[in-house]
Amino acid sequence: MKKIEIIFKNILLSLLLFFNKRVGNNKTLPEKFTPKKVLFIRLNRIGDALVTTPLLKLLKNKLNIEIHVLADKKNYFVFENQKFIDAVFIFNKGLDGFKEYIRLIKNEKYDIIVDLHDDVSTTVSFLLALSKDSQIYGLKKNNVKLYTKTVDRIDSTKNHVINRIMELVKLFNIDINDQNVNVCFNSTEEDFNRVDNFIKNNYKENKPIVGINISAGNKARFWGIGRYRQLVDFFSEYDVNIVLFCTTREIKTAIEIARSKIPIFYTPNFSTISAFISKLSFFFTPDTASVHLASIYKIPIYGLYVKYNTNDVIWYAYQSEHKESITTESNLDNMEFNDVINDLKPFFENIYHAK
Repeated sequence: MKKIEIIFKNILLSLLLFFNKRVGNNKTLPEKFTPKKVLFIRLNRIGDALVTTPLLKLLKNKLNIEIHVLADKKNYFVFENQKFIDAVFIFNKGLDGFKEYIRLIKNEKYDIIVDLHDDVSTTVSFLLALSKDSQIYGLKKNNVKLYTKTVDRIDSTKNHVINRIMELVKLFNIDINDQNVNVCFNSTEEDFNRVDNFIKNNYKENKPIVGINISAGNKARFWGIGRYRQLVDFFSEYDVNIVLFCTTREIKTAIEIARSKIPIFYTPNFSTISAFISKLSFFFTPDTASVHLASIYKIPIYGLYVKYNTNDVIWYAYQSEHKESITTESNLDNMEFNDVINDLKPFFENIYHAK
C-alpha cells in the first residue's frame, strides 16, 4: 500500500511540475525589493526543525523581518518560544490542511515563502504551487520550476545539512561566518529547576555527569540491553556521575539496563531533556535530535549512526567535539561493543582528563 501511495504522489508531482505556471526560476526582482514578512516551511521531525534554526536566527538579526513558520505537529515546539520567530502554524495533513494553508497565505500576504527542505517533499511542492502571490525561495532541486529564486544545493556527501540550509541566506544577499552558526532551542526556568532538583536528589558528590541516551526515533537505532549494560560498566570505572536517558516508552528497558546502579531520567518534555543535556560533561546517544541539543551547549558527544543506503554526511553535532561509530547496515544489530569502545575510550579519556 505504501509503494502505491509513493507512486501516486510521484505521478501527481510530475503533473504539478509540468503544468506549473511559475517557471520563473531566479526571476529578476526589483533592486529595492525588501521583504517584510516571510513564511518558512519545515515539516517532518524534530531534528529537521532544529537544523533550520541557525538560518532563521541569522535572517532575523540581519534583516529584522517578520518570521512565520509552517511546521509539523511533530516538530512545531522547536520553533515556539524562539525570540527570532514571530508566529508558528501547524500544518495538518489532508485536504483540510491545504484549505487552512490557502487561508493563511491569503490573510498574511507573505512577501516570500521559503522551502527549508533539503530534499524534494511532495506535500511541500503542492503548498508551493498554491502560493501564487508570493516569491518562492528554496534550494535548487528536482522541483525547481516551483521557485522564483533558488541557490545551488551544495554536495550533500561533503557538507553538513546545516551548511546546506545556510546557503539560503545568499538569496537574501547576506554573507555569513560559519563560526557563529549554531542550533537554537530554549528551555524554560522550570525545566532547569527540575533538572537541578534531580541532580541534587540523585548524586551525593559533585562530579562530571556522563549522559547515556538509549532512545532514538526508531527501533533500528536501539543498540541492545547487553551493550548498554557494558557501556554503563565502562563509564563506572571513572570518577563520574552517570545518568540514563530514555523516553516514557522505554522505561522498562532502561530499568533492565540500569540495574539500580545509576539513576534514570525520563520525560515526554523535550525542553527538559535539553536543559539536562546542558548540565552534562559528556554525552553518548544514537539519536540525532539530541545530538543537535548537545551542539547548542557544545557538549562533547559520541554518537551511533545508521547510514543505510545513503552517501550523505551524517548529522553530527555541529559545534561540539564529536566522534561516532557508523554502520552502513539498516540497524545497529551488528555494531559490536568492543569496536565502539576501542574508539570511544581514547576520545572520552582525552575529555575526562582535560576537566
